[in-house]
Amino acid sequence: MGELPDPPEPGPGEALVRLRSTGVCGSDMHFFSEGGIAGYPADYPRVLCHEPGGEVLAVGADIDDLPVGAKVAVEPAIVREECEFSRKGHPNKARHGSFLGGDVPGALREYALMPRRNLLAMPAGMTFADASFVEPLAVLLHSMELADLRLGESVAVMGAGPIGLLAAAVSKLCGASTVIVADRIEHRLKRAVELGADAAVNIARESPVDAVMDLTKLGAHVVFDAAGKPDSIHNALGCLRPGGRMVLIGIPSASPVPVDFWRAMAVEATIKVQRRSNGNDHDALDLLKRGAIRSDSIVSHRFPLEKGQEAFETMEAYRDGVIKPLIEW
Repeated sequence: MGELPDPPEPGPGEALVRLRSTGVCGSDMHFFSEGGIAGYPADYPRVLCHEPGGEVLAVGADIDDLPVGAKVAVEPAIVREECEFSRKGHPNKARHGSFLGGDVPGALREYALMPRRNLLAMPAGMTFADASFVEPLAVLLHSMELADLRLGESVAVMGAGPIGLLAAAVSKLCGASTVIVADRIEHRLKRAVELGADAAVNIARESPVDAVMDLTKLGAHVVFDAAGKPDSIHNALGCLRPGGRMVLIGIPSASPVPVDFWRAMAVEATIKVQRRSNGNDHDALDLLKRGAIRSDSIVSHRFPLEKGQEAFETMEAYRDGVIKPLIEW
C-alpha cells in the first residue's frame, strides 16, 4: 500500500469524509486487466474505484445540513466549474470536472475531501455496503431514463454482470412484460432469473437473437448492452424490434467498434450511448430504502482492504461465483 498526503481541512462547501467501503466496478477492471479504459491509460500509481461509502469527519463552516458522523454515499463525478451542461441538469456531461479513480485518486484510500453536493446522507440502519451501492444503481437508473421503458414492453439484456443484472431487476419493477438476459457465465444467469428475468440465455450454447425472437416474435422493445463487446453490440442490434431502443452501457475495450448500420436502419433503431449517472442517486437511495432493490442481491463477496488485490483477481477470473466484490476497511 502507498501513502497519500493528509487531506486539508474542509473549506466552504466541502466535507472531509473517512472512506469505509467501495464496490469494484467493471470500469475498474478495464484499468486492472487492460491497462486503460476508453483511451485513458492506467498510469502508475493510480488509486482505483469510484463507489465509496464513508462517514463525515468535518465540514466547512457554511455547511449546516450534514452533521459530523453522518454516513454518506459519495458521487464520484466532481463538477469543478459550472458550464452549460451542468447548469441544465446534466452533470455527467460537464466540461470541467474530475472523476474518482480517473484524474483524481479513487476510493481505495482512507480520506477524501469532497464537495457537499457530492454527498448523500444515508438513513439510519443502512450500511456502508448500501452506500457503496448507490452509485452503480444510479448508473442503471440513468440507463432506464435513456431507454424510456414503458409498461408492458419487452427487454433484452446483453451481459449479466452487476449492471446487466440491475437492468433485468429494475425493468421488471418498471412493468416489463418479458425480460431476457444473455451471458456465458452460468452463476450470473442463475442470479438473473432469481432477480426476475423470464429467460436466461447462455450465449456459449444458444443464439441470443434467436431466443429473443422466439419469445417476443418481433424482437425486444428495449435492449441494454451491459457487456460492451463487439459481439454483444451486434447481438443487441439483432434483438431489436422495429422502432426499438438500444442503450449502450458497457465500455468497449477498443475503438472503433463495428456496427451493423444496415440492421439499425432496417428497424429504425434508436441508439443511445450512456455516460455515467446523471443525478440519479436520490432515486437509487429510495429503491434501497424501500427494499425494492437490495445491495446484497448483487454484492456477492467482501474483502478487507489488505486483500484488495484478491478482490480484483476474483472478479477478473469470474471465480467462486463472484458477481460484485465489495472492499471494506
